[in-house]
Amino acid sequence: MHVLVVDDDVRVALINAAYVAKVPGFRVAAQVHSAAEALEFLSAHPVDLVLLDHYLPDENGLDLVRRLRQLGHHTDVIMVTAARDLTTVRAAMRLGALQYLVKPFTFAGLRGKLEAYATLHRSLAGGGEAEQAEVDRIFGALAAAGTPNELPKGHSPTTAELVRRVLRTAEGPLSTQQVADRAGISRQTAQRYLKLLDRAGRVTLALRYGETGRPEHRYSWQPPGGG
Repeated sequence: MHVLVVDDDVRVALINAAYVAKVPGFRVAAQVHSAAEALEFLSAHPVDLVLLDHYLPDENGLDLVRRLRQLGHHTDVIMVTAARDLTTVRAAMRLGALQYLVKPFTFAGLRGKLEAYATLHRSLAGGGEAEQAEVDRIFGALAAAGTPNELPKGHSPTTAELVRRVLRTAEGPLSTQQVADRAGISRQTAQRYLKLLDRAGRVTLALRYGETGRPEHRYSWQPPGGG
């Protein structure tokens, strides 16, 4: 999926673009630094998604979204901004922004939003009709994107990212000890973060019985929305 990064700060735009490029299935189409540049680019180069800052030098991001819709551009938008007042958040929702990510954020935070967006995109690609359960899953896909900022007190975003990466790249279900070994952390620490991911619905838990008869928990990564 092609993404346009819009941010008035060149350095921030570079960082956001680098983040996007690291997520499988996403490609940065361009980086622009004003509403006028964004409008000009989108007029000639349709993209799937716009990562949009609110504070732009010529007009704010929400005004740009209004103009895009008036001109018939229905590109999906994720707001990526330091604006955290509820008036702006509410306006973004009413204009159809799919997500709202408050600066500063981590790579894992943005990746979670992009993964959820990809799940939504796949769910809607087939067309046809949907039963209520499927509709609920589609609407819940974006809400399922947890970020390290939501970790309970005493949990490290860095460690959470390590555990996530181990599970995402594993060739099959892993035990707690296997996760600990691959992440380079203690078994007790791995267990804490695996329980956290299990409560958040981000892992699938299964039991395997060994020779001793004692069940061993084994964990598999569960993409946002179950896709």
